Amino acid sequence: MPPLKASERAKLPDSAFAYIDSKGKRRLPINDASHVRNALARFGQVAFEDEAARDRARSRLLRAAKRHGIMPMGFITAQLRQRRKLPTGDVTFLLTDIEGSTGLLAALEDQYAVLLSDIRRLVRAAVESPGGVEASARGDDVFAVFEEPAAALEAAYAIQRGMRDASWPGGRDVRLRIGLHRGRPQLTDGGYVGLSVHAAARICFAAHGGQTILSAAVRSALPATVDARSIGSWRFRGLPEPIQIFQAEAPDLPSDFPALRSADPAS
Repeated sequence: MPPLKASERAKLPDSAFAYIDSKGKRRLPINDASHVRNALARFGQVAFEDEAARDRARSRLLRAAKRHGIMPMGFITAQLRQRRKLPTGDVTFLLTDIEGSTGLLAALEDQYAVLLSDIRRLVRAAVESPGGVEASARGDDVFAVFEEPAAALEAAYAIQRGMRDASWPGGRDVRLRIGLHRGRPQLTDGGYVGLSVHAAARICFAAHGGQTILSAAVRSALPATVDARSIGSWRFRGLPEPIQIFQAEAPDLPSDFPALRSADPAS
């Protein structure tokens, strides 16, 4: 990729950069697909002024990636790794995604970055408390991993309760969809690799805001006393076999949801 000349860089609007520091220095150009890929690769080399600035830059970069059709599924770079080592072997994935994020972004504009940071802090606290590890945060979703499925479900309930009890801008009802899946992925320098990673994402994105769903692989590893209602077997795009899905239920959380969003009944 040819570097931007100073004159070309000067002509770009501020929106063509993922990060602008407090002195007005513009970094990580995202004006086209090639520069977005370069920014993804160089993100860990940038010294951000604080964690909030890192979060804002990450959000802008990953929105640009989505806009250009760049989908770094399972992408985990060094700057996104937690200080704890990511677990290997049989692990349980927890993914969260903001319902109606496009509408929220349009309504909140610059305030959306603050909302996103607040949600990530809430999710991180809920993930870390029972021993989970945040693997990545891409745009509007957070990807975490647990050694024990019961800990993942505990975190999911804490997240849903925290979202319900929080006050959001303009009194809006901001909700997260949550999906849990269990598998034995390969951990590489680039992050987790394997069909279970893709399945976890598909399961999460099929849920509705406020809903927590989990695969049969997770349900079978949980105690029998856990309240999880079967909602049938579903086919997900790109996955070879249907997956039986359960809805996690708690007395103080909503349990009435429509059929899954982006999946087809297997029968």
